Amino acid sequence: MSAVAATPFSLKDFLKSFMLWELAKGMVLTGRYAFSRRVTIQFPEEKTPLSPRFRGLHALRRYENGEERCIACKLCEAVCPAMAITIESDVRDDGSRRTTRYDIDLTKCIFCGFCEESCPVDSIVETQIFEYHGEKRGDLYFTKDMLLAVGDRYEADIAAAKAADAKYR
Repeated sequence: MSAVAATPFSLKDFLKSFMLWELAKGMVLTGRYAFSRRVTIQFPEEKTPLSPRFRGLHALRRYENGEERCIACKLCEAVCPAMAITIESDVRDDGSRRTTRYDIDLTKCIFCGFCEESCPVDSIVETQIFEYHGEKRGDLYFTKDMLLAVGDRYEADIAAAKAADAKYR
């Protein structure tokens, strides 16, 4: 013989369901926040705070004497999981190796920061810049000259961010 347990009838549950108790609780909660201070940020005028380790637009850096830092070791190209970096190198007259081509396809890049971590001379960095766009796919294909221009323009900000993060590396 099997005993089927029937759920007992609860007048309290029936009245809560009939009087839309959950709806009333939701309306009270909505009313409580309806007149409180707004937390919406008006984006172009107001900026949200960024993490010090935010990874945005890539840049190639130079030394203080104006020479590019990249020594064409190709570690960043090798470690990139998205295969977004393309490097070609050549040996200069003085015997040092430098890049002739350094391209990053930002449509492929996943902004993981592996390229920045693998660079032995801090040549490639990811800046705090996130306000950039491209209307076509080719607009987000950054060449060596474009990356050096970004690095030259924001070198003071990049150096300050590197100095602030130095104690955590």
